[in-house]
Amino acid sequence: METNQYLDLFLDESREHLQAVNDYLLDLEKNPNELAYVNEIFRSAHTLKGMAATMGYEDIANLTHKMENVLDRIRNEELSVTSHLLDVLLNAVEALESMVALISTGGDGQQDVSHLISMLNEIENGNNDGVANSSVDREDVSASLQLNEFERAVIEESKEQGFQPLHITVYLEEDCLLKAARTFMVFEVLEKLGEVIKSEPPVEKLEEENFEDRFTLVFLTKENQEDIQKKIMKVSEIKKVEVSILENKKEDPQPKEETPKLEKKQKAPVQSKMNMQSSKTIRVNIERLDQLMNLFEELVIDRGRLEEISKELQVKELSETVEKMTRISSDLQNIILTMRMMPIEQVFNRFPRMIRSLAKELDKQVNFEIIGAETELDRTVIDEIGDPLVHLLRNSLDHGIESPDVREKMDKDRVGNVTLKAYQSGNHVFIEIEDDGAGINVEKVLKKAIENEVVSTSEAESLSDEEVFQLIFSSGFSTAEVVSDVSGRGVGLDVVKTKIESLGGTVFVESERGKGSRFIIQLPLTLSIISVLLVEIGKEKYAIPLSSIIETAIITERDMFHAHNQRVIDFRGKVVPLVFLNDLFEVPNREQADEFYSIVIVKKGEKMAALVVDEFIGQQEVVLKSLGNYLTNVFAISGATILGDGQVALIIDCNALIK
Repeated sequence: METNQYLDLFLDESREHLQAVNDYLLDLEKNPNELAYVNEIFRSAHTLKGMAATMGYEDIANLTHKMENVLDRIRNEELSVTSHLLDVLLNAVEALESMVALISTGGDGQQDVSHLISMLNEIENGNNDGVANSSVDREDVSASLQLNEFERAVIEESKEQGFQPLHITVYLEEDCLLKAARTFMVFEVLEKLGEVIKSEPPVEKLEEENFEDRFTLVFLTKENQEDIQKKIMKVSEIKKVEVSILENKKEDPQPKEETPKLEKKQKAPVQSKMNMQSSKTIRVNIERLDQLMNLFEELVIDRGRLEEISKELQVKELSETVEKMTRISSDLQNIILTMRMMPIEQVFNRFPRMIRSLAKELDKQVNFEIIGAETELDRTVIDEIGDPLVHLLRNSLDHGIESPDVREKMDKDRVGNVTLKAYQSGNHVFIEIEDDGAGINVEKVLKKAIENEVVSTSEAESLSDEEVFQLIFSSGFSTAEVVSDVSGRGVGLDVVKTKIESLGGTVFVESERGKGSRFIIQLPLTLSIISVLLVEIGKEKYAIPLSSIIETAIITERDMFHAHNQRVIDFRGKVVPLVFLNDLFEVPNREQADEFYSIVIVKKGEKMAALVVDEFIGQQEVVLKSLGNYLTNVFAISGATILGDGQVALIIDCNALIK
């Protein structure tokens, strides 16, 4: 069978089914006894298996088949829902998403999922807690060194790949002076031989020297015990090293706490996420919508030309026809722009699983809430906004939300709250990420900013809290004490600000020490159409985005002053620099009939500038076009637009003019 013609349909359907499975698994974690969720997950997995088998993607079909077996046992009340089971199923969904993404880029969708199939087999055969068949012996490890389900699963998987799990206890000399340095050297030795997956005390306490004279590790390696012991003993001030293999010993049977059985009586059926979509829809490739928009822009140019001809000829029938055409094309423009709008839900949907995984990694408890996922944005913005939101959410969990013990000492709930909220206001969409964590430590940020020479000591003294918050967006800036997989390398928030500004948006920060922080992103509703003020400079027309304009004014020579070798004006008590656009863009000066100057006051955050132009033309909505691949770095120009009379007007990038 020729399957290429069905490939796009397969990819779209697969993504929808995987998203539904992901959402229902997270719902199932909150309500483990809700069989209706299990039925929906089973239905989506079964459909995906059938599609994959038909298309010849065996790895996807095999993995979904194993998921089906486990889900079927849950439906029949032969298995209970545990944290380990959900971890494995979510990992399987992640692998399936990866394979579908591989197919969408022209790959064959093949991936080694044998470890996931093996884990699903174990669950199906009754090992639902991640402990049975494990070679980890809790008795063998010191009582304080408890392994969670994820760590046990890692050990099991590594054994299949030829690694052996070791229990290592390192004893330091009683008079050891630099305990943290010795632990660091031990870790450095071990990292060349394998991987440390657990330490007691935790790494943070080892770095702070908050321990006695020994520490314990769980270590995965292919080296033999004697070699490892010898290499660790080469580190000075090490008194003794004990190395042993972690083996499973039979424990005395203890009465297990009975797991509540799944309720036989199901609640009201859950509405299927797949069936929520209207059946009166068709899928349209975004490239076709782009082509439609381009054709419409050509229509706008011809419409403008017809309007000019109509004015010249003054023919009643022609004027009436052109007026009707103008109204219809305006309605058509609104329809095309609406077709390009998509709910931001498709970006937000991937975050609950990420938050769950990250919270486990950081050993924190987090309640994650999404509000306003139905808010719509232009497709071009949707495609770009995902990465900045990932950075901000990771920042909230790592730097914002405190550990449960710390929160308890501060009379807070042990479970932290992170809220992701989207809403529309005017021609903008706002996205807020709020947490009830520690807030931003202004003194710590200022100290780090001075160390990194982001600001001088004298400048730091005059900064307001809002200005200090903006410093965290500086390149290479990080207040993390320890570099980890989550943060600490100074990469993240500067990327966030750059990306959001490239989309024509801004980002603000609000924070209260001990109460939490809120990051507010303001984005244009669409990148395809913007409201501008048309101005003339010499004989050329330029467009200034209305979102950047505070107001327009007329000034004289007497209103201008000189400060720091620059001409400035006093705008309501603030010194605002003047930018003469004819000099900037090298446009021949128009003859000045009088001493009056037309200015446009623009802003970027708290900073302002006054753009000097020759004449105001008026406000207009225009279609934004890029300058093409050969003109990517033109200073202070963000794009161009074609006006109704066929003329091209360049769009001024106000952010580039304000320093």
